[in-house]
Amino acid sequence: MSEPTSQSAGTAPSDVPLAEVDLAVVVDEWLDWKEAGDVLGVTPAKVRTMVREHELASAVSAPGAGPRVPAAFLQDGLPVKGLPGLLTVLHDAGYDDRECIAWLFLDADLPGRPIDALRENRGSEVKRRAQSMGF
Repeated sequence: MSEPTSQSAGTAPSDVPLAEVDLAVVVDEWLDWKEAGDVLGVTPAKVRTMVREHELASAVSAPGAGPRVPAAFLQDGLPVKGLPGLLTVLHDAGYDDRECIAWLFLDADLPGRPIDALRENRGSEVKRRAQSMGF
């Protein structure tokens, strides 16, 4: 598989591989597993399980920080609708959590960022693009 690159309108250069995107720059709000658990009404251990099962994605966003979940992945006390399926598609295509997060927060030639489309219940095109990335 070729190295995925970002396709952002000014957030990150398009020649930067997704794995190397500075997530602290593209994601404005992070939650540690305890904070995410509080929003979801579950324990931090359950959040860890949700990350492992690709219901959520997490990454170390800054040196010295533990793994955290982008706050935008949670909406109304649940993972954003369509996010778990999309993460599974991306992981099946060989992307890791950092790459998934970077792709979701960068403009991938959609009207707006993929995470915004998911949050606005416009996930069909996002999922189609994610599926095509695996080929």
